Amino acid sequence: MGDNGRGAGPDFIEALARGLDVLRSFRPASPSMTLSEIAAATGLARPTVRRILITLESLGYVRAAGRGHTLTPRVLELGMAYVNALNMWDVARPHMEKLVAQTNESTSMAQLDGSDIVYVARVAVPKIVTLGVTIGTRFPAPATSMGKVLLAALPPDTLAAVLAEPSRSGITPRWQPSPGDLDAVLREVRAKGWALADQDLAPGIRSVATGVRDGDGRVVAAINVTVHAAETSVETLREEHLPRLLRAAADIGHDWALTAAVPVVTV
Repeated sequence: MGDNGRGAGPDFIEALARGLDVLRSFRPASPSMTLSEIAAATGLARPTVRRILITLESLGYVRAAGRGHTLTPRVLELGMAYVNALNMWDVARPHMEKLVAQTNESTSMAQLDGSDIVYVARVAVPKIVTLGVTIGTRFPAPATSMGKVLLAALPPDTLAAVLAEPSRSGITPRWQPSPGDLDAVLREVRAKGWALADQDLAPGIRSVATGVRDGDGRVVAAINVTVHAAETSVETLREEHLPRLLRAAADIGHDWALTAAVPVVTV
């Protein structure tokens, strides 16, 4: 990670940025990391990493584990504060549960973070899929149906800047389109209002997604239905699940608009 592309200026706190680099260096594939591994992953000097780990441990965000360190559940407070502040889950959950009952398939909601999507809500059914998904999971946006929807909603300048950012998902998708191919796909998504990904991310995974809009008509999240390719055809996904998905997205957007319109009274 290091300092490349780092912000600058008198108000930029480098020590805080380095602390966040250390937190981000922990991955699902490497839940316990030694000081040397963290230093290599972040590009920071070992003494710097040592001081940061001591600070994070005293604050309760990491703990010693054998020769290394692991994150503690307290780090969830950082991400969940964002989700809870948006009130997404509380409003969207009944509609997502209804969609799962109708389709008997899992549904998720995501937003963009750079060139990745990050899952912010999910209602799952107990089926075996090739990639595990939980709140906070990130995937490269172009290879996912939700990512295609969210990218298609961006203005051209913003889209170019987002796609220029490297993925932080750690996933290498099956479909790695050229700029021209991706542009053609996003034009089609804008025209249709929904996107389909047929094993673009990994073998066996199909999904269809659409945008969820706020009261001003802006796409602020995407919602999907995910199926196993061996069980559900593209035709079933498009003809049976898509209409239900579009209805759920519209209902969630309607409720978000109503929630936002409620005046807040401070006593």
